[in-house]
Amino acid sequence: MSHTWHARPETAQDIPAIREVNLAAFPTPLEADLVEALRVDPAWLSGLSIVAADADGTIAGYALLTRCHVDDVPALALGPCAVSPRYQKQGAGSAAIRAGLEAARAMGENLVLVLGHPEYYPRFGFTPASGYGIRPSFEVPDEAMMALVFDDALPVPSGTIVYPAPFGV
Repeated sequence: MSHTWHARPETAQDIPAIREVNLAAFPTPLEADLVEALRVDPAWLSGLSIVAADADGTIAGYALLTRCHVDDVPALALGPCAVSPRYQKQGAGSAAIRAGLEAARAMGENLVLVLGHPEYYPRFGFTPASGYGIRPSFEVPDEAMMALVFDDALPVPSGTIVYPAPFGV
């Protein structure tokens, strides 16, 4: 089934549906709870909580970018990203992620980090963060910690990723 997704920043009315998408997409409520904790954290950036809705307005996909740092240099963390199971593999997640990345670039951001599936995120331009000398403060497979740099002509920090407190790392 082919869908055209309308990806846009969340509104207050979307918050319950965003929680439902995250609850449906993951085996525990950790990601849904993380979104809610980030929403009231200083790391929250208006316009970077993105939903992908079907033609009837049903929210099927979600992507969140929040402020993190590489040592002391600001960057963005992508995640959680979620799609309701009945809409998976139909482009809702990609639509939300692409819209979030476009919004981040338009806001003047240059570095986005994601801990995720190495077979999924390279389609958006992500490469191993270790290639930039960027690492998390915890052990993960090298190929799962990825970075996306919008403008290679700008300096890219190296160092340790400092996530917002709600991530608990």
